[in-house]
Amino acid sequence: MNFKNFSFGKYSNRWLTGAAAVAVVFGMTANLQTVQAQKIVTVVLSEEPEGLDGCNANRSTVGRVAKQNIVETLTAIDPKDGAITPRLATSWTKMSENTWRFELRKGVSFHDGAPFNAETAAKAISRTMDSKLDCETRTKSFGDIKLTTKVVGSHTLDISVNKPAPILPTRMGVVSLSSPNTPLDKLVLNPIGTGPYKFDKWTPGQEIILTRFDGYWGKKPVVEGARYIWRSESTVRAAMVKVGEADIAPNIAVQDATDPTMDFSYPNSETTRLRIDVTRPPLNDKRVRLALNYAFDRDALRGSILSKDIEHATQIVVPSINGHNPALKVRAYDPAKARKLIAEAKAAGVPVDKEIVIIGRTNIYPNGTEAMEAMMAMFQSVGLNVKLRMMEVGSWLKYLTKPYDANRGAILLQAQHDNNNGDAVFSIFNKYACGGAQSSTCDKPMDALISKAATQSGVQRRDAWREVNRIIYEDLAADVWMYHMVGYSRVGSRINFTPSISTNSELHLEEMTFK
Repeated sequence: MNFKNFSFGKYSNRWLTGAAAVAVVFGMTANLQTVQAQKIVTVVLSEEPEGLDGCNANRSTVGRVAKQNIVETLTAIDPKDGAITPRLATSWTKMSENTWRFELRKGVSFHDGAPFNAETAAKAISRTMDSKLDCETRTKSFGDIKLTTKVVGSHTLDISVNKPAPILPTRMGVVSLSSPNTPLDKLVLNPIGTGPYKFDKWTPGQEIILTRFDGYWGKKPVVEGARYIWRSESTVRAAMVKVGEADIAPNIAVQDATDPTMDFSYPNSETTRLRIDVTRPPLNDKRVRLALNYAFDRDALRGSILSKDIEHATQIVVPSINGHNPALKVRAYDPAKARKLIAEAKAAGVPVDKEIVIIGRTNIYPNGTEAMEAMMAMFQSVGLNVKLRMMEVGSWLKYLTKPYDANRGAILLQAQHDNNNGDAVFSIFNKYACGGAQSSTCDKPMDALISKAATQSGVQRRDAWREVNRIIYEDLAADVWMYHMVGYSRVGSRINFTPSISTNSELHLEEMTFK
């Protein structure tokens, strides 16, 4: 079957024509002149966030609205080179192998008037690290590391960990701090931070509104506020920016990035894959997992469904991240080899006819549904019983994070991971360790190596992460690797803004100005 010319039948008209999209746009106009006169930026997203709590600001759906806009971090990670720069902390000093001292910025207050100091910072960090709160920052970025704080002075805070943490200042660049008046026992929909913008309102299914915080400690932004709306069709999002209904669409599909005066392409640090649930038959047999990889024609999706500029992936981090293993080679498309492996597994008693379900997420990336349809057909063509179920983000998250349903079947989870933080530590534990919140693997020797890598520095740290990535790829074959992605954004003629590697997960309003 030639997948480069694959027809998606009833799915092909998901891609609206420009004229149809513009017609839809004009049907959704909401007092655009008033919005523009107030210097309000309208951002059209691909999906509605499932929440806005600051402790989940490293989840892209939340971070696009909240991170560094509403809630801020002690340190900031420069997306261009991974350098660590001050944000709410002005400096930091290593006191011992396990402790760093942070000097905090003075004259800062939260949006509700609470003071920002060492005491309130410690309370915010403790909230994020509390295992009773379902906080992705803790599970994704800290894993088995336990973090404690000690107030040394009014604006001096010691942060300690239970094992050596040579890059703790980098790790603090992912911990967003919320007001001490934020409930400790539940996630909130109305975050209160110290950022240049404060949460105003969220009308479910319609819009989220932020307004400029006049008490902000930093430079006063030009943008007075932001209105976030969401449209599932990339063509509609692109058309809304084209006609002035929106100012920026941070994520559009390649086929809609047709206007060089408005459209930007950039490596977005996202890595796509199908996470294989290695605990469920027939996926608990390595031969079947390898067969899925050999059945996937990786070249077929490039330049057709997805951008021609994406790169084949073999691991969870992009080449610029410390720990990426350049020795891992992409598995060739070999359907005959896939059929042979399946036959060998069947002869050994593996139930290869058992149903395997791809759990996909609607709008996880542009043309993501079409990509899953093509991959399902490829897997079916080598004799596997594969079905597809697409879900909205709220339902999909139940399959992403533990605890998993004990009665689940064999699952391939459509997933995308963003790491622009400079080190594999932000990816590996959460995704692959036995205790990882989003892991479906448990390999004890690899677990020991993951724990060791997190405490090392320099060449030893790099080489340890490289070996972990080799084990995941060669020994476990725990994923169907897809691509290191390229993003496309459309920026309207009214604003000055250049998308970067972080745009898919953070959208900083303070960087925008008007023409």
